[in-house]
Amino acid sequence: MSRILVIAAIVIVGGGAAYYFMNQPEPTPAERLESAAQDAGNALSDAADAARDAAEEAVATATEQAAEVAQQATDAATEAVEQATEAATEAADQATTAATDLANAASDQVASLASDGEKWVQSMQDTGILTKDGFNYDALVLAVQGSSLSQDTKDSVLKILADIKASPETFDAKLQELKALFAS
Repeated sequence: MSRILVIAAIVIVGGGAAYYFMNQPEPTPAERLESAAQDAGNALSDAADAARDAAEEAVATATEQAAEVAQQATDAATEAVEQATEAATEAADQATTAATDLANAASDQVASLASDGEKWVQSMQDTGILTKDGFNYDALVLAVQGSSLSQDTKDSVLKILADIKASPETFDAKLQELKALFAS
């Protein structure tokens, strides 16, 4: 019996609702227009809110990305400058070391050459090939060619000897030139 009462109550409520919706007056054109305008206004407002939210989100995202890119660029530039500075310092140190080593080696070679040259001239004087009054040209040329002097030095000495042979009166000047060659 309670089932019948529940079913009867549902039928009565459903019938009343159907009667109300069926007998409801139809909206007037002005009411329809007002409802459509209100719906359009709501839709425009929702669209504007959505567009504003999307724009704010896009600006925030772009700002974050720009800041991130700027930071990465700054980091990369800083690292590049540090690496370049380090490489330049290292290259300068290496160049300084190489220049110092080269200068020391050149100084040692010049000192050795001057010493060797002086010894060579002294040995030529000791053997009598070279004297204050003259020299044995052929013996001196053979001694120069067989010496351990550098080829440039040999060529310079042989030129001076040829000049002396061609103009014996220049012997003193050429002897000084020869000594200067070995001293430098």
